[in-house]
Amino acid sequence: MSLTRDGFSKKVIASWASFDFANSSFSGIIVTFVYPIYFGEVIVTNGRGDFYWGIAMSLSMLLVALISPALGAMADLTGSKKRFLIAFTAISILGTFGMYFLQPGMVLVGMLLFIIANAGFEGGLVFYDAFLPEITSKETYGRVSGYGFAFGYVGSLAILILSQPLLSHTPALVRETFLMTAIFFLLFSIPAFLWLPEQRKKRTMPILAIIRRGFSENLRTVQVIRQHKNVARFLLAFFVYNDAILTVIGFSGRYAKNTLHFTTPELIYFFMMVQIVAVIGSLLFGHLTDRKGARVTILITLGIWIGVVVGAYFSDTAATFWVVGAFAGMGIGSSQSASRSYMAQLTPPEHRAEFFGFYDGFCGKASAVIGPLVYGLLSDLFGQRPAIVSLALFFIVGFILVKGLDRKAGIVEKVVRALP
Repeated sequence: MSLTRDGFSKKVIASWASFDFANSSFSGIIVTFVYPIYFGEVIVTNGRGDFYWGIAMSLSMLLVALISPALGAMADLTGSKKRFLIAFTAISILGTFGMYFLQPGMVLVGMLLFIIANAGFEGGLVFYDAFLPEITSKETYGRVSGYGFAFGYVGSLAILILSQPLLSHTPALVRETFLMTAIFFLLFSIPAFLWLPEQRKKRTMPILAIIRRGFSENLRTVQVIRQHKNVARFLLAFFVYNDAILTVIGFSGRYAKNTLHFTTPELIYFFMMVQIVAVIGSLLFGHLTDRKGARVTILITLGIWIGVVVGAYFSDTAATFWVVGAFAGMGIGSSQSASRSYMAQLTPPEHRAEFFGFYDGFCGKASAVIGPLVYGLLSDLFGQRPAIVSLALFFIVGFILVKGLDRKAGIVEKVVRALP
């Protein structure tokens, strides 16, 4: 089955996936691995790294949650998804560059730079995801979405390999990885900026009027979603389980370092393994999504996630945590890829950026306000093991909600859209 349609070539799909390759350098170094540990051990000097890191993560997601739905509607009205993608990417890159200049004790500045950089990263994903229905057919959403996540984890692996010579030395050399990440992010984003197609629309109203229209459209989106129970239930499920996924991503490096006492070389090889497994998982589950449906794929991956957080709680050795990490790698890209594919199936073509703005902006980002705060507070009060196992509740609730979805939800939505 062809992956392309409407004259778009495989180069377009490759350029779209290249952005995942680029931005995953930020996810790997700044969100997951290097910066959380650097912030908690070098910048924070009072031993409360998890608490401050949880606040920084939550505030960055709250910022994006407040603006993303309106920005998605604005992109629909102006045909400016690519311009918004470029702008948010630039914000993320500049914030990452600024992290190089941090010194011990600069906790508030370190938090602010992360909030800015992560808001740029997450905000850009709203517009990146909205391109998916425009570059391939509905029948291959799962496969192409899986390719994007697979490219992303190759990007994470690449930046880890490039950074390895710097990570076993002094903090002065470790922070060089922030410069490297900013440059990597910029260079490999260029193909998407050049070749992603977009039908530009002439702006017929002032920018403030467009912003007001964006918020108005978002309120209308909520009203439309309420009329379709399967869509509303899926978005609620995604809200819950994505919260836990993002929390695991943000705290896994600190958990391995502080609870299981991984050395820096062990952490490097551990995260390399996770990225490799994530590539395989994204490709395998992408095909599974096209063959069996996104609902089945999501249920399988949520079952994996429940096992991951319970396994992390009981892990007492590095060897057992490697096994847990392998399953986490299998679940990371595949669960999010299947979710993106399912959302693409339900999204009307004329509201792609608007619906993805609500999906990514509110459900994707606002959900991540809760998890990091819960984890950071529990870790501060009781330790990291109770904090990690508490995330099982999020995955169980998400599983129950997805299990109750109508298996023919996509068909129902298609019929509804065809009605006059």
